[in-house]
Order: sequence, then structure tokens, then C-alpha cells
Amino acid sequence: MIPADKLVPARDPLAPVRLWLWSVAGLIFAMVVVGGATRLTESGLSITEWKPISGVIPPLSEAAWLAEFEKYKQIPQYAQLFPTMTLSEFQTIFFWEWGHRVLGRVIGLAVALPLAWFWLRGALTRGLKWRLSGILALGGLQGAVGWWMVSSGLSQRVEVAPERLAVHLLLASITFAAIIWIAVGLKPAVAEAAQGLRGWALGLLALVLTQIGLGALVAGSRAGLTYNDWPFMAGHLVPPMEHLARLDPWWLNILENITLIQFQHRLVAYLLFALALWHMISARRKAPGSSAARRATALAGLVTTQAVIGIVTLMLVVPVWAGLLHQAFAMVVLAMAAVHARRLV
Repeated sequence: MIPADKLVPARDPLAPVRLWLWSVAGLIFAMVVVGGATRLTESGLSITEWKPISGVIPPLSEAAWLAEFEKYKQIPQYAQLFPTMTLSEFQTIFFWEWGHRVLGRVIGLAVALPLAWFWLRGALTRGLKWRLSGILALGGLQGAVGWWMVSSGLSQRVEVAPERLAVHLLLASITFAAIIWIAVGLKPAVAEAAQGLRGWALGLLALVLTQIGLGALVAGSRAGLTYNDWPFMAGHLVPPMEHLARLDPWWLNILENITLIQFQHRLVAYLLFALALWHMISARRKAPGSSAARRATALAGLVTTQAVIGIVTLMLVVPVWAGLLHQAFAMVVLAMAAVHARRLV
């Protein structure tokens, strides 16, 4: 008989699939960060056409660069915000947007090609095939949503529509969380004492996604450039109702009233912070010393850190580095929330 300490662990056939999925999640994380930089540097409208194939190649001659610059000069953003922009400055914002689009194509290939390979080798169950095909479909939809977003800023506006930016970021976040959910579910785990914790974990995951969407509305409407005091807003803990509901019909305030846009982002941040702390306390009481309690504690710590980053970003009037850190760390919080929830389901 072979001693227990000499036994070779059985090979996990799904380990390569998990590695692939985590790699794709890493690429999406990078995509979100580059997208944030594109937004913060006002680069998102620098490419005024959607060319899925030929758009991979940037301008290669001075004449080609001048032609692209002329296209940019035709949109309101150039005329109203950057009428003195030089060709060199245009090239800088062009490459941010070009890099964002190319990375999107890379992610598409990074999903499609390994999916086909694993599928043909018989490494995927039927259920996994459907779930991963759904991920691929979400990626294709994201490309269409990206152009839908950009097109909103090419004629009547000097920026993309905030609600379209929110849809774009939220769809990327859902895809990111879904990939992590699938990857975590492929690894067998020890059963955890999850009584009363599952609902909290799923609720926190949904609330993190909601907050990311509201944050995109803040970014898209430039609401972070106003009310740069905290915990007050122009001296008020709660802004006057005539400021919060000045648009008619009332629902337009949610999307277009920068006072309410920032206030609702703050309120959901407070709620998320409070619920994450309560979930941590509950997990440590119901399952002391367990991995569930440790994850709940880590999630509460990440939410707290993100809240601090958000406050600093606001009070500094959204410098690029702080805005990027805030967006990137939101994805870290989302990843932890997805891992935690999946382990409890």
C-alpha cells in the first residue's frame, strides 16, 4: 500500500479551463482600466468611425493622420472644447481610444479561440458550453454597445450620453463577474456553513453592480466635478428638494440632474458600506474561523477602502490618477463579491 503522503493528486481536467477564464477576467479588468483612462483623457470620441477589421491598423502616414484629424474636427467636441488642439495632441487621444478598441478585439479572440479548442477536445460539459457561449455573446454585444455609446457624442453632444456609458460599463462588469462566477464554480470546494449568509452575499453582489452603474452616470455627466465637499454637498447633508427634483418628468433627474446623480451614488455607497460591515459581523458570528467569514471580512475591508478612495477622488476634483484608481478598485470589489457569493451558492 502506498503511504498517504506519497499519493499523487488526481489531475484536475478543468484546471486549464479555469486558468483560461481567469486570464480573460484579467483582460477585462485591463479593458475597464483603459476605458477609464480613455474617458478621463477625453479620448473616447477621437475615432469617429467603426471599422471592425481595418480599424485595427492606425494611421501610418502624415496624410492619413491629417485625414483622421479632419474627421474629428467635424464633431461638436472639437469645436466647443478643443478648438486649439494640435495634431500631436490628437494623436495622443487617438491612441487611447484605438488601444481600447484593439483590446476589445483581443478579448474577443481570447474567448472565442480557446472556447472552440476546449469544445472540440470534449473538455466542456453541455451546461458549461451554454454558459461560455453566453459569455461570448455578451462580448459581441459589448462591442455593439460601445459603438452605440460613441455614436451618441458625434452630433448633438460634446461627450457620450451618460446613460449609454453606464450601460457600457455595467455590461463589462456583468461579463467580468459572470466569468469569475463560472471559474470559481469549476473548482470543488469544501461545504461551508452558509445558513443566512447566501442571501446577503448575493445582495451585496447586486448592490456592487448597481453602484458601478451609478458611478458611470457620475462619470458620464461629470457630476464628480461638482459638490467637492464631504460629507456635505454645498453645505447640506441632504441637498434641497428643489435641487434634487428640478427636472420634469421626475425620472429625468435620475439620469440628467447632476445633483441627484452624485447624491444617489453617495447614498448607495453608504448603504453598501453598512451592509458589508453587517454581513462581516454576521458571518463571523455564524461561522467563526470559516473561509466564508474570512471572505466577508475581506469584502468589508475592500468596500471600506473603495469608499475612502471615492471620497479622496471627489475632494481632489477627480484627477486622472484618482479617477482611474477608483474605477479599477471597483472591479477588485466586484471580483471579491462574485467569488464570495459563488462559494456560498
